Amino acid sequence: MNPVLWPRSAAVLVSLLLSPVGCAAAAPVAWVQAVSGGAEARAISTAAVCPAIVIDGRARAMSERAAPTPDFPNRVCAARLPHGVRRVVIDGATLPVPKVRPRRLVVLGDSGCRLKGLVAQHCNDPGGWPFARVAALAAAQKPDLVIHVGDYYYRERACPDGEAACAGSPFGDHWPTWKAEIFDPASPLLAAAPWVFVRGNHESCERGGKGWFRLFDAAPLPKTCPAQSDVFVVPLSGVDVFVLDSADTEDMTAPPDKVAGFAKALGAVRDSKNAWIVTHRPVWDTLRLGGFLSDSVVNATQRAAMKGRDLAGVRMILSGHVHNFTSASFGTVRPAQLIVGTGGDELSQNDTPPPVVGRPSVDGLPADVFTMGRFGYFVLDRQGDDWVGAFHDLSDKVAAVCRLKARALTCRSPKTLGGQVPVRAVKASPRRRPRA
Repeated sequence: MNPVLWPRSAAVLVSLLLSPVGCAAAAPVAWVQAVSGGAEARAISTAAVCPAIVIDGRARAMSERAAPTPDFPNRVCAARLPHGVRRVVIDGATLPVPKVRPRRLVVLGDSGCRLKGLVAQHCNDPGGWPFARVAALAAAQKPDLVIHVGDYYYRERACPDGEAACAGSPFGDHWPTWKAEIFDPASPLLAAAPWVFVRGNHESCERGGKGWFRLFDAAPLPKTCPAQSDVFVVPLSGVDVFVLDSADTEDMTAPPDKVAGFAKALGAVRDSKNAWIVTHRPVWDTLRLGGFLSDSVVNATQRAAMKGRDLAGVRMILSGHVHNFTSASFGTVRPAQLIVGTGGDELSQNDTPPPVVGRPSVDGLPADVFTMGRFGYFVLDRQGDDWVGAFHDLSDKVAAVCRLKARALTCRSPKTLGGQVPVRAVKASPRRRPRA
């Protein structure tokens, strides 16, 4: 047999041996994601059995992660990938493989199309819901890894009658909704690199929990609600990225049970010397109110859990939840906070496209803050021991440049965009609920 044809031929042979005669099925939707201890390929298939996977020329069947249900009439399949894997093929399609030392990361989040309450985002209009464009532009950057900081599922109710811009949209925690929210618009980015999936509050058990645990949760098998996603770490060759579930923490209050739960999750980070925490809800954020920047008191639960804890090895906390781009740097005394909630859902109220800078007090410490409201994605490139970043808007222009050096995160406007808008800090702490 021609060795060049072996992977495809083996896949076809195994599929024929495992599939009932005469059963036709659409090509599976497949991707690669980080899980505890490594990475795995996943596939969604309408066939009677899981498809074959070819890993470095060796074909085998994928295992069934979740069987079809009335809400999800397909099966989810999975296969663990060995460290150092070079080629992965499912049904003739080549999947991206994990890099041993990722050098370029893409970060984005809060990407779904909002159909909730009185809000009907224009899901059928790329100008009203730009996630597909954000994903396509990000894929063109050829990342080694994609980090989605959570909130995929926003279509919680039907499009209002007579609203052409979202007419016919699926809604509810079902497969057609998840297909429309993530798999269709993000297909080029799913094909470009492995992903780190973070659970957002929109994936809570009261909202999109079924789809989350079935499709993206890192556990070997789907959990049954009520449940939390387990902490896991993604090694980036010198940086340990800890993924923590903050979907059920409270922004404005600190219930003791939820404080204890998040404090327990933080215990996994204790011994790391160079760590990032990736969690959907930011620990620290700022509010622009008139001509002032102030502490926005987000997130009360996580702040309480961090009190008195030694997080000396944590350099940065990476989040979404608030629908803007914000960096807050506390120098050496606290991890930097970066928020990239700019993937496609409606931007936060009161935010303006021009960047705003200031030095407010945030949770008792002064912070160098850069914030702006616009859609886009963030690219982080490794540069020695540092990381340099660029936020790209919908025209793919760089709207902000950043550098993470130890715990210091410096963001600014590029010269081509002109000056930033400096504002004063204020000691008062007006409270704001982020886009939930």
